[in-house]
Amino acid sequence: MTRLLLISFDVVDTKMAGPGVRYWEMARALAQTLDVTLATPERSLPGPGFKTHVYSLDDWDSLAPAVAQADVLLLAGHLLLNFPSLVTCGKALILETTYPYTFESLHRQAHLPREEQWPTFYDNLDLVRRTALAGDFFFCASRRQRDYWLGVLDIMGRINPDTYADDPTLRRLIDIVPFGLPSRPLQATAPSVKGVIPGIGPDDRVILWGGGLWQWLDPLSLVRAVARVVETQPRVRLLFPATRHPNPIVPDMPMLAQTRALSDQLGLTDRVVFFGDWVPYEQWPNYLLEADIGASLHFDHLETHFAFRTRILDYIWAGLPMVVSSGDETSELVARYGLGQVVPPGDVEAIANAILHLLDIPNLREAYRQGFEQVRPLLTWEHICAPIVRFCQNPALAPDRAAHGGELYAPLERTWAERTERLQQEIERQQAQIADLTNRWQQSEARFQAAMNGRIMRLITGIQRRLLRR
Repeated sequence: MTRLLLISFDVVDTKMAGPGVRYWEMARALAQTLDVTLATPERSLPGPGFKTHVYSLDDWDSLAPAVAQADVLLLAGHLLLNFPSLVTCGKALILETTYPYTFESLHRQAHLPREEQWPTFYDNLDLVRRTALAGDFFFCASRRQRDYWLGVLDIMGRINPDTYADDPTLRRLIDIVPFGLPSRPLQATAPSVKGVIPGIGPDDRVILWGGGLWQWLDPLSLVRAVARVVETQPRVRLLFPATRHPNPIVPDMPMLAQTRALSDQLGLTDRVVFFGDWVPYEQWPNYLLEADIGASLHFDHLETHFAFRTRILDYIWAGLPMVVSSGDETSELVARYGLGQVVPPGDVEAIANAILHLLDIPNLREAYRQGFEQVRPLLTWEHICAPIVRFCQNPALAPDRAAHGGELYAPLERTWAERTERLQQEIERQQAQIADLTNRWQQSEARFQAAMNGRIMRLITGIQRRLLRR
């Protein structure tokens, strides 16, 4: 059985954000067919069906023993910056590329002075380059993301005679593994929202924002829409249960303060709009089952086009009808299977009308049940992880990496060095031409000046002679 080491860069604990949940659930699903170890930074939950390993993000020696025991490594590109030795360790690398690094960062830092944005941009550009060169198999979250990464891989030379001959579809190099949902049924363990959170009554209608308040999302339009909805539906409540990231190294984003400030300004905080900290993972089903409507809204920008909103999968798991912004692939999923209402980004009136429409439907979950039952089996972790299982059944370095001993940086850097040398030679050649032309012009100018001086002197001499004759 292939020994697979999943290396999470995010916290895997009782409180987890999307990246931690991804690695936890992938480990559970893949352990059914592979010998799985999940490595996590600083601490870990006990693994059901798989082993765990704790490492430190700044200490290669803490990770190296687990790497040595594995046949295949699965990780996100971020960790290549922490542990460059992963590229040259001789193990087959599966790299998660579920979002374009530069686009998310551009939007996250757009509020900063331009000169402060450039260093991070260059860091992310370098990360994209390193990721493209290092992997033996890549997976992304959607068709759009795969098209993007195919472009990246092409520019970085990974779509070449070796990889194309290995598989003309390139599916053996990069495939789609979106965020999934558990195949186990959702089960409530205890009341957690209605009648429990102060200000939310047992009969209130709860709109759930199922994730963090990140800079590329649009909770502001939702708050404004809810302010309109409560005018005719006074029992509506909006809950943001996950405002502070469980990983302490992730700072709060300005969107959190902006959302609180807007809610305060409209007089909604702790009356209609409620903010939590972060829900423990085992309690999250309670929130999903007690909510009446799920919400996921974003702005219209580049990040949206390539995004795959993981909170949508939670709503699908729970059969929770939702209101979502258009523009990403998950909103297309909502529209295709009839899982809720899709609205234009930033359209407060459309959001309010969509909420009111859903609230007016008797037995709301039952009315939407069929669409959820159709799509749910297609998105279980066991189903979506099939491309990873296929690779691990016959793991190997990608043919182009194998040809270079697993290291593509060296030949690429040689190519860049050769190109730089040719460019320098061309610059020197053109500089020599300019110097030659400048020298010729100066010589011509000197001859012209000498000729002019001679003519002027002859003219002066002639005038003097004529004056003397008079």
